[in-house]
Amino acid sequence: MASQPRRGGVSLPDRRNPKSGGGGAASIISRISQSEIVSRSRQVACDGAYVAKKLLKSTGKAAWIAGTTFLVLVVPLIIEMDREQQLNDLELQQATLLGTPPVGQK
Repeated sequence: MASQPRRGGVSLPDRRNPKSGGGGAASIISRISQSEIVSRSRQVACDGAYVAKKLLKSTGKAAWIAGTTFLVLVVPLIIEMDREQQLNDLELQQATLLGTPPVGQK
């Protein structure tokens, strides 16, 4: 009968003797990895990663809004101020060449 294969049913693995020295490191690692502290730490790490992801997403959106607003509103203002300064410098240079006093000085 020993040579006939089993039909159906579930076969369980052989149990190890806990007092024997075999498999000590594996059992310690499995007990540590299944401990409450490790599972709680894993949960805290997952929560931290979730918060960091949300924060980076919202920071990216805020940076996009700020950058776009800067390009639309501030850059044209800077360009116009530069043009005005160039025009004032040109008028001052022409007034100096022609010998007339600059505008605003007496």
